[in-house]
Amino acid sequence: MDEPRWLDDEQQRAWRKLAAVLTRLPAALESQLQRDSGMSHFEYWVLALLSEAPERTLRMSVLAEQVNGSLSRLSHVVTRLEKRGWVERRPCPDDARATLAVLTEQGYRAVVDAAPGHVRTVREAVFDRIDQEDVADLDRLCSLVLEGIDEVTRAPAPV
Repeated sequence: MDEPRWLDDEQQRAWRKLAAVLTRLPAALESQLQRDSGMSHFEYWVLALLSEAPERTLRMSVLAEQVNGSLSRLSHVVTRLEKRGWVERRPCPDDARATLAVLTEQGYRAVVDAAPGHVRTVREAVFDRIDQEDVADLDRLCSLVLEGIDEVTRAPAPV
């Protein structure tokens, strides 16, 4: 068995800060959205993506991919959003096996009403603290990390 490739001190410091961001930023976003709009961050993300889609409609499978969630998790969330009158499910006219998620007018108003508080929290927590060069660096670094995550999650399990 190969010896583990331990993190050096600088990597360990950076990793711990990233791990803290991964824990604390979602909690801050969740807290603000629950308090101000009565929705979870995941629900907001679903509504926001539907609001930007053509005809405010996406296949459930495409939406699940875009929100980085399983189809099962998305289905549970869409059920909650349906009960609020924010989303409707419809059969896909092009594919009888597929289901569409459609943002209702009431759902559109909900996401539009929630957006200012959400973006304020994102700005205060992230973007108000960094300059444009940092934004470009953040974008580049996040892309690299996401590529690494994709490689790790697609890699076959070690034998």
